[in-house]
Amino acid sequence: MYEEDTSVAPETSVSGHSRGSNLFRNVALGVAVLYVAVSLYFMLEMRGRIDKLEGDQKAAAESVASHNSAIMKRLGMTEASLEQASAAMQSKLGQTQKEIAARSSQLARQQQVAEERLRQESEQQISAVNTTIGGVKTDVQGAKSDIASTRADLEAAKSKLEHAIGDLGVQSGLIAHTRDELEYLKHRGDRNIFEFTLKKGDHPRPVSTVSLQLKKVDAKKGKFSMNVVADDRTIEKKDRTLNEPMQFYTGRDRNLYEVVVMSADKNTITGYLSTPKNSPAPVSN
Repeated sequence: MYEEDTSVAPETSVSGHSRGSNLFRNVALGVAVLYVAVSLYFMLEMRGRIDKLEGDQKAAAESVASHNSAIMKRLGMTEASLEQASAAMQSKLGQTQKEIAARSSQLARQQQVAEERLRQESEQQISAVNTTIGGVKTDVQGAKSDIASTRADLEAAKSKLEHAIGDLGVQSGLIAHTRDELEYLKHRGDRNIFEFTLKKGDHPRPVSTVSLQLKKVDAKKGKFSMNVVADDRTIEKKDRTLNEPMQFYTGRDRNLYEVVVMSADKNTITGYLSTPKNSPAPVSN
């Protein structure tokens, strides 16, 4: 009995293995069918959503087009008018660019002309300044020559000056006989020199701090008579000769004044009054 039982056991094991394989296959098949079904469902769902989005997009595009059309109608514009306006703007823009280019060219030419004019004016001014400087140099050279000539004349006049005894018997200073000698006395500066011209018949003329009056003149003989008014008194100088020092004292310090007549004609005499440096200054009117 024991041997019979051992021979039947393998068949039972094979039958159990076959049932397990069938079950696995059925489960896998069911899972596959379920996956396919779920996939189909999602595909159909996605397709529906895509169709809906496309419909919404188309509706939005139509709405935008309708809205734009309404706006264009409100503005009284069409696509043709828009194209015309665009073309007009492009044309105007091109024309404006041309005008800008022309204006820029014109301004460049004007600037060039202005720079050239400024250059020419600068050159003319520089030339004028150079000419002026040249003239100044010439004037300076001429002035130097005149100064040198004047100095030479003064030196010559200095050599001709001489002392004399005045009508009061006092040694006078240097006596000037000519205009050059008088100029030398002025430049010498050791006494004050006041020039005068007196006319016969005139009232006493103020000269420095005194007054002088011509009474008569004889040009042929070189003689004259005059009055000197000083310190409220009149001093008569009668029948005097040219280049004769006529002396008188005046002022609180009794300063010695000298009058010298250098030339005489029919009715006038010309000369100078010489006063010390410390004498009172003449009163200005």
